[in-house]
Amino acid sequence: MKTIMLVCAAGVSTGMLVSNMQKAAKEKDIETDIFAVSPNEADGYLSTKEIDIVLLGPQVKFLKDQLKEKISSKNIPIEIIDMRDFEHMDGAAILDRALKLV
Repeated sequence: MKTIMLVCAAGVSTGMLVSNMQKAAKEKDIETDIFAVSPNEADGYLSTKEIDIVLLGPQVKFLKDQLKEKISSKNIPIEIIDMRDFEHMDGAAILDRALKLV
């Protein structure tokens, strides 16, 4: 099981992206827990849940260094979602990239 946390402005588009990623994982028979949180919720999840990778929505990419510092002791990769993949809601491409980084 791979746990993927998306940090974003928590809009409708991220909910659709999570859905597309879950669908891609199901099609590939990969067991995942994929969910999205707002920047304000990220710390709570990072301290209470085992996360395999953190993906940042393009609109919150400025948080990368701050979050990276917070999770450095946990050795959790953090990556900014590619803008084109985000715009196209390409759940399969984003999932593939995340799994390569884990």
